Amino acid sequence: MSKLKLTGKDLRGIGYPEGPVISVAMTVMQKHYKHEAKEDVMALLQKILAAPVEYENDAVLGLIAEKLIPKKDLLDGESISLNQSGIQFNVFGQEHIEEGAMHQMYQAAKLPVSVAGALMPDAHSGYGLPIGGVLATDNAVIPYGVGVDIGCRMCLSIFDINPKELTDKESYFARELGEATLFGSGAQFDRAANHDIMDHALFYTLPLLKHLHGRVWKQLGTSGSGNHFAEFGIIEVKEKDAVLGVPAGHYVGFLTHSGSRALGANIANHYTKIAISKRRLPQDAKNLAWLSLDEQEGIEYWNAMNLAGDYASACHHVIHDKIAKQLGRKPVKMVENHHNFAWKEIWEGREVIVHRKGATPAGKDVLGIIPGSMTADGFIVKGKGESASVNSASHGAGRKMSRTRAIASVTDKQFKEELKKFGVTLLGGGLDESPFAYKDINVVMQSQTALVDVVGRFTPKIVKMDGAKHRNWSKKERPDIVGE
Repeated sequence: MSKLKLTGKDLRGIGYPEGPVISVAMTVMQKHYKHEAKEDVMALLQKILAAPVEYENDAVLGLIAEKLIPKKDLLDGESISLNQSGIQFNVFGQEHIEEGAMHQMYQAAKLPVSVAGALMPDAHSGYGLPIGGVLATDNAVIPYGVGVDIGCRMCLSIFDINPKELTDKESYFARELGEATLFGSGAQFDRAANHDIMDHALFYTLPLLKHLHGRVWKQLGTSGSGNHFAEFGIIEVKEKDAVLGVPAGHYVGFLTHSGSRALGANIANHYTKIAISKRRLPQDAKNLAWLSLDEQEGIEYWNAMNLAGDYASACHHVIHDKIAKQLGRKPVKMVENHHNFAWKEIWEGREVIVHRKGATPAGKDVLGIIPGSMTADGFIVKGKGESASVNSASHGAGRKMSRTRAIASVTDKQFKEELKKFGVTLLGGGLDESPFAYKDINVVMQSQTALVDVVGRFTPKIVKMDGAKHRNWSKKERPDIVGE
């Protein structure tokens, strides 16, 4: 096996700044990742560049991260103690939730700014808030309460097309998936799509975003990696719901899952560093550092977060518009929702900031999509406005295996047999995203019958995901990407 070879040009090409970090990165990767594929190493280096604060405690990758984190006195902020007893929060499907996620939620509940919270049945550990964590705060926003992939979301187009066509014209639908979007952590189009979002004033007035504008534009309409997907499937509506407004029947559905790409990652990393520098929390809780919406940095983050959310929405609409044009049909209905975001909402008569990190908004009659896995049904849901969950529901099935464990314990044969069993055609994807890595979506849905009504089902048939070959995630897992 040939040894890894990197050049300074390689690193500068993906955005690494001139300086000592380039030689440090080359040395670290060529020593510790010398037998890894270059494309996998470059993808990992991009992740470190986008969010170095997440790698600063890694024994190996921390050497690179520390060169990317600005030399700033982190002891100039105020020292914050957690409350002895935190706020009460409700847990849905507790028997299916790992201890790590519970611990993270207990930590979040002890923050002085916490007002209300809930943990969804698909919850598992992440950074800051657990994935599946919901936290309402008093006039404060927690960058890692939103997550790295700001505005990660679902978008579903329902087409009045006979689902039989997915089988009869499978190669046609597969081709359209391949042409509608690009997958991969650094994926960019050579020719950028047009969308009004790229004219937003923040791209020209906020220094952080100015240098990102060109890259972000070329990523408009791309889908990233991890658990992000674009897929065709069968929609079943058993009876017409007044809110969904789609007559009973079977339809072709086009469903996408992705977020704000490099834009969200850079915003999250930048403002997390500021939050940590301003409010020094105990080590276990440091990624829960917040920014007040009365201070300049908090206002900046809030505006940038909302821009990233609008950008993520634009990415989905660019993809869905391409598909609709190729199908020659307008969707009879579109359903979409964020699940990595913070909202200003009224809670028991007062305005609070509700963070939903890997959780679906489920206010009264609010529509959303909760996917299963590449072989398991997803659900179109209508919120019941349940205060016990802070008007929230799960955002998916949730992982039961880490990426490393999935790669180590699932064989290609098992994977292929599972796809065949459910009649799913997979384009790309890997063992780390196999159905075996996820909880049973039906069990998750049973744990939240008080939170949402099911008004439709989506059965995957042709699934497109990142086509990168399997990789060893043991060096540094990214649980936040798994569910965000």
